[in-house]
Amino acid sequence: MTIDMAPIAARRAAYVSAAAATIGFLPLHATWALGIPLFADPDRFDAWYSDGGGAYLWTLCALAVLPAVLALALVRPWGLVFPRWTPFWAGRRVPRMLLIAPGYALTGLLGAYMLYAMVLIPLLWNEPGGVFSPWTGLFGIAQFAFWVVGLGIATRSYARRTAPVRAARAAAVTA
Repeated sequence: MTIDMAPIAARRAAYVSAAAATIGFLPLHATWALGIPLFADPDRFDAWYSDGGGAYLWTLCALAVLPAVLALALVRPWGLVFPRWTPFWAGRRVPRMLLIAPGYALTGLLGAYMLYAMVLIPLLWNEPGGVFSPWTGLFGIAQFAFWVVGLGIATRSYARRTAPVRAARAAAVTA
């Protein structure tokens, strides 16, 4: 079985998306999850944190790892064939939709969240009861833009590379 390597542009997009999730998103949110009010009003942050904000932040941090792994799976060989260390699936092809459906769904959901933030930030810029600095929202929008675009490009590339017609042509050429 030959493994169809992702084009360099798709690999770069996937790596940028994974970096946006891990290097862009995680450090600031993990800092907040630890209870450190960086770029936040300390008094409002403490009240928000103790009222469930801490658990929310830990959940966000854990969930941010999944799109990073997904982005890499879309361009790495283990996104096409399950690795040897997987107990029951080792050596079998990864079902296309196992990566394509979440790839497009996350691209859409993260993109919608980014657009929501783009509308909300100017409306709440001078909100006196805000917990976080509005500048963190601008940073988040930029980071989400890289995350969304990169994941979208990687998902589209994977979908095209693994399409049944394309796979049949590649098998015919290598045979």
